[in-house]
Amino acid sequence: MTNTDKIREICQAASDRIRQIHISCFKDMDKPLFRISDQYPGLWMEHVYDSILFASMEPEYVYLAENAVNLFMDRQTEEGQLPFAIMDGSKHPGGSVVCYWQIQECVSFYTLCLEVYRMNRDQAFLEKAYTSGKKWDAWLRRYRMTTGRGLIELFFGFDTGHDNSGRLHGIACHGNYSINGVVQNAGTLPPDDGITPILAVDMNANFYHNERSLAEMARILGKTDEAEAWEASAAAVKEKLFAHCWNEEDAFFYDVDRMGNQRKYKSSTIFHLFLEKVLDPVQDREIIDRIYREHIKNPAEFWTPYPFPSMAVNDPSCEGHPDFNCWGYYTQGLIVLRCIRWMDDYGWSGDMDYICEKWLETWTEHFDTIKLAQEIDPITGVPTRSSQWYSSCMLGYLYAARRLNIV
Repeated sequence: MTNTDKIREICQAASDRIRQIHISCFKDMDKPLFRISDQYPGLWMEHVYDSILFASMEPEYVYLAENAVNLFMDRQTEEGQLPFAIMDGSKHPGGSVVCYWQIQECVSFYTLCLEVYRMNRDQAFLEKAYTSGKKWDAWLRRYRMTTGRGLIELFFGFDTGHDNSGRLHGIACHGNYSINGVVQNAGTLPPDDGITPILAVDMNANFYHNERSLAEMARILGKTDEAEAWEASAAAVKEKLFAHCWNEEDAFFYDVDRMGNQRKYKSSTIFHLFLEKVLDPVQDREIIDRIYREHIKNPAEFWTPYPFPSMAVNDPSCEGHPDFNCWGYYTQGLIVLRCIRWMDDYGWSGDMDYICEKWLETWTEHFDTIKLAQEIDPITGVPTRSSQWYSSCMLGYLYAARRLNIV
């Protein structure tokens, strides 16, 4: 294990940084939020989990978790669309910018709302979240089920948050969809490129667990019939995921293009089947064991010296990858942080300990060069230059040090 004294010093520096800089109000708002980093001047929905985890580690900060989920629910449109991000007004002359250009949910938002409820036990909050969740589900079904296959669809690359990933190869809009320089709403289908709309594994794993969480909310609220309907709907989503995306021969779930062809990129999307509890530890045991043995624990794919890369390192799409902010190669702080949400639940606690050890090792070694940033090389552990003092990296470091009883 790396020098424990230095780990403790870095933990103190990260903790101070979070409290003194990252927890603060946007220019035109009065409720504190947990900011991501200087490079990302706002709060993205995919980072709401940062606030939830921090509140679970430091219970006096439950209000941050409440503020984070309310930030998005309070800006939901009448039709039900959630923004993917809200930009800090201090960076924009006109004030905060509410962004509706892509999905980029990445962790099921209403599962996080349910976790906030378990912290605050506020019935009114739960009612609000349940009403909001029904509207979001309806919006996705209206605007993101255009091909009638029973699953929601990826229109553009930024829908997944997987910037520069090989899984986006060939699609027309790697980022957003713009017309004459004007970014379009996420409900706008771009022109036909022969590939999109895509049935994206990770987006539908989120969709599945949102419906499972809405079922649980309904039961708590005494809406038994609605709970049963949500459970049936989620089961149908899982069935469609297997029907379209599961490849028995490869033991992998792949995205599927508009023509029904599986896009055989071995992406970190495979983790979302576990992250969102799509795979049942008992009923799906054989499939779970195959995926873990053949891919996740395979040193030639995802079990690299510094797990987990955002693309299996033997996938040809990794060749010539960009040198930073690349979800087609690097081990991302977001991936490591989300491991907290699934590895223990599936019985892989020892492997989670190892991931924590490696995360501490590389960031302790490189701290004097770059401060707890976004991503590392999965083979060498060397960080890229992307986004110092990155919230997910700092939280992953603090969590790892606590888990391994160093602090």
